[in-house]
Amino acid sequence: MKKINVIDLFSGVGGLSYGFSIDSNFSILLANEIEPNTAKSYSLNHPGVVMLNKDIKEIDKMELLCHLNNKNVDIIIGGPPCQSYSTLGKRQMDSRANLFTEYCRILSILKPKIFIFENVKGLLSMQNGKLILKIKNEFEKLGYDVKYQILNALKYGVPQDRERVIIVGTFEKNTFEFPQATYGEGLKPYITVNEAIGDLDYLESGGSSNKYLKEADNDFLKFVRKAKYSLTEHKAPKNNLHLIKIMKTLKDGETKDMLPENIRPKSGYGNTYAKLWWNRPSTTITRNFACPSSSRCIHPRDSRAMSIREGARLQSFPDDYQFYGSDSIKRLQIGNAVPPLLSIAISNQVKKYFKN
Repeated sequence: MKKINVIDLFSGVGGLSYGFSIDSNFSILLANEIEPNTAKSYSLNHPGVVMLNKDIKEIDKMELLCHLNNKNVDIIIGGPPCQSYSTLGKRQMDSRANLFTEYCRILSILKPKIFIFENVKGLLSMQNGKLILKIKNEFEKLGYDVKYQILNALKYGVPQDRERVIIVGTFEKNTFEFPQATYGEGLKPYITVNEAIGDLDYLESGGSSNKYLKEADNDFLKFVRKAKYSLTEHKAPKNNLHLIKIMKTLKDGETKDMLPENIRPKSGYGNTYAKLWWNRPSTTITRNFACPSSSRCIHPRDSRAMSIREGARLQSFPDDYQFYGSDSIKRLQIGNAVPPLLSIAISNQVKKYFKN
């Protein structure tokens, strides 16, 4: 096949680009990301891609065509910021919630053969289901046959229960097939937290390390450690003594409700101040994966908050993937990303679509 040209809108740190970037059948020409540190992270990992670090509303037709240098775009991928749709947020139709119209605008200019639009599962229930119908209708006005499906990254080898809605549009009907699960009941067993991060060194609160405890002894570790690369970003946040006592008191998978009353936090949701399960997949990773008061993120073995590299591992980012900015910005980039292993499953289906 000739090269399949890709652009990535609302690219984030490049998780959705990942599967397309490692396959020689694809060429990522251009990406757009508004947040400067995140755009820098994308460019560090995808140095050959033109990065437009600006508000998508400021990108006009002439600028797009100029950067593309008369090359046709075969596929557009990406998903607008998901906070407006998330069931963990305020779920309101603010300016970010309407950014899908900018995605449509770029589609109308470039008319790719296929597009992949990714977002949180909560998109389907916004406005009692009316928003997804509106989005689907806008895509169909451009001539696309549109279908969507909820994919759980867990079923594609990611050690995390993470559901996302994937909307696909093609000009031909019924020509794209969503990837089939490869992990789950009757298939390979789900990847556990232990299998995903058990090779990373023991840490105390505030500690750091750049060494591995063992060789890569499972398929997931062989994927994330495939490059000969020194370990970075494995450092634990420093917490106060009271929180450290809470974390050390909790056992595998326990929540704050199981703590003695004298140290039990008086506030917080049921899934806060809680340990992950060592021998189960992780719950959904968010930007708060180092903040026990905001999410289930206490390390089940070490009784501390998760390191940046551990959060990246649970998203299936390889150890040579770089994140730029402050620690809080890096956690935001990781928590918002599409897991690379899910991206690979999607890009493989896109390749089949073009071959057919």
